[in-house]
Amino acid sequence: MQPCFKFAAIQIGAGTDKALNLQRAASLVAKAAKDGAKVVSLPEYFNSPYGTEYFKLYAEKVPDGESCRSLASMARQNQIYLIGGSIPEADGDNLYNTCTIWGPTGDIIGKHRKVHLFDVSIPGKIHFQESEALTPGCSYTTFDTPFCKIGVGICYDICFAELAGVYAQKSRCPSLTSGEKCFGLLQNYAEELWSKKKDESDSYRCILLLTSRCKVLVYPGAFSMITGPTHWELHLRSHAVDNQIYVVGAAPARVATASYVAWGHSSVVDPWGTVLIETDEKEVIVQADIGIDVVRRCVERDKAGEGADCGLPRDQEYLERADMVERSSTLGIYAN
Repeated sequence: MQPCFKFAAIQIGAGTDKALNLQRAASLVAKAAKDGAKVVSLPEYFNSPYGTEYFKLYAEKVPDGESCRSLASMARQNQIYLIGGSIPEADGDNLYNTCTIWGPTGDIIGKHRKVHLFDVSIPGKIHFQESEALTPGCSYTTFDTPFCKIGVGICYDICFAELAGVYAQKSRCPSLTSGEKCFGLLQNYAEELWSKKKDESDSYRCILLLTSRCKVLVYPGAFSMITGPTHWELHLRSHAVDNQIYVVGAAPARVATASYVAWGHSSVVDPWGTVLIETDEKEVIVQADIGIDVVRRCVERDKAGEGADCGLPRDQEYLERADMVERSSTLGIYAN
């Protein structure tokens, strides 16, 4: 695997014109790729306004809808791995908040349906019930690149540490087939995932999904003006330092006139828990070089067995990792 690659998060706000939203997204993705990004993420609901009244109106089939065709073209034309933020997906009678992932050939290589729907009611501040219109997903989503394996969640998924833990840790046993508890995963969550398998290929998919460690987690997320200032950075940093991996939050730009106003502040956090780069609320491209060597030692410790220390004092190891961050991370942020 290549030791370093450039990641870009596109912070863009969506209006009511879907065609214009897609056109603007394509322009910014092309700009990020031209600047060297190999993996690019769009934000949650990049093709439509965020609100329960909009989901059905903007919903599409996956992978045949207008937005998916546009995403496939962006990935193919720019020869990148593209995490397509999220769009409202129509599947039968159900609607989902869905992130599609595309390879450099323009083929779809992953699909994540938001597992944890955002239902919140704070008197006098915010009332939002995603579950009024959407159906939750029930699976994990990772994809492979020449650089590393990457895990994906959507917005409120970030509030549940078990999901990040599964992505970040190796399975110590064939945990789903044996009925044993998955490492880092609540028992009932594992049983639910296993019970929803459709055939033997799904069984193998569940097992393989838990046997290879992700080194980057990406959360396209539209945190609100209430939850964002308090929780957005906190969740990004906690998952990064707890799991010793990179975490990227790809947020939409703030549209002050929208019915749901997003916090913005797209960020990249390293395995040390340091915010490498964070933007404000404006439309912008956030980019950072991801140094895979930064997570190398914790992977070595994992291979050596749970609790092994690879022969280095922990303080010394942390200092070496911090030095690798300083040497390997090149940061950039630019408005458009």
